[in-house]
Amino acid sequence: MSENLKKLLDIMAKLRDPDGGCPWDVEQTFASILPHTIEEAYEVADAIDSNDMAALKDELGDLLFQGVFYAQMAKEAGDFDFAAVIEAISEKMVRRHPHVFGDETIEGAEAQTHAWEELKRRERADKGENPSASALDGVITALPALSRAFKLQKRAARVGFDWKTVA
Repeated sequence: MSENLKKLLDIMAKLRDPDGGCPWDVEQTFASILPHTIEEAYEVADAIDSNDMAALKDELGDLLFQGVFYAQMAKEAGDFDFAAVIEAISEKMVRRHPHVFGDETIEGAEAQTHAWEELKRRERADKGENPSASALDGVITALPALSRAFKLQKRAARVGFDWKTVA
């Protein structure tokens, strides 16, 4: 683990320490910091929209800190720790990119999008979920309405439900 990452994890552990930590941080729960996580994600988006790389660096740090916060609370509960989060996302990215880390060939971004969706479908089936479920399954309800509508339409278009023109 890099020294900087270890330092950040140690800072979070100290902030959450009931004996000498920050009272605000100690009393937080997954639910109570959720609005902060959403706000940080929007601040990342705003920095990108503004093409403000200095702000993006800061906002990405804030967003990363949210993940560290959740992982610390999960560690305290005995569920998982930050290392497990890193391991899980690393395994997922390797598994979902067999054209990079394996011997498959995928030509172009559109083909990769289809391959990604197929891999996700197989993963859901492996978890016992219905593999023939609706193409709209899995679109989270917590998205803002316009973002959710856009994602639902993209999913519908993938299975042929789309119009040639806006009119």
